[in-house]
Amino acid sequence: MPWNDKRPMSPHLQIYKLPITAKLSILHRGTGAILTIGLILLAITLASVASGESAWESMRWVLSSWFGYLVLIGFTASLYYHFCNGIRHLFWDAGKGLDLKSAEKSATIVLIATVALTVFTWVIALI
Repeated sequence: MPWNDKRPMSPHLQIYKLPITAKLSILHRGTGAILTIGLILLAITLASVASGESAWESMRWVLSSWFGYLVLIGFTASLYYHFCNGIRHLFWDAGKGLDLKSAEKSATIVLIATVALTVFTWVIALI
């Protein structure tokens, strides 16, 4: 392809702005992957509990570090997002809220509910 070609370039992510529904669809898939990794972490944690006190103390030290809290908060947010967005999809499956305005409104509700539930959970957990 010659460099002096004057045909328009196809849009890419730096030019084309994805609608919120597309962004949330990508996020839904991403949180599904994060939840899979989180379940592996849960299995490792349960294995450390079953392996004895020293294994559990090591795992507890990792989970109570700043990085451990970051991972746990991320896992919690992923869980709530995936849950709330799943409910949104159930409504869509029933034929409700499919128009653009309703889809954008439900997207905002999902994001607000995710943040609120995550904050609520961690406030309760840290009290």
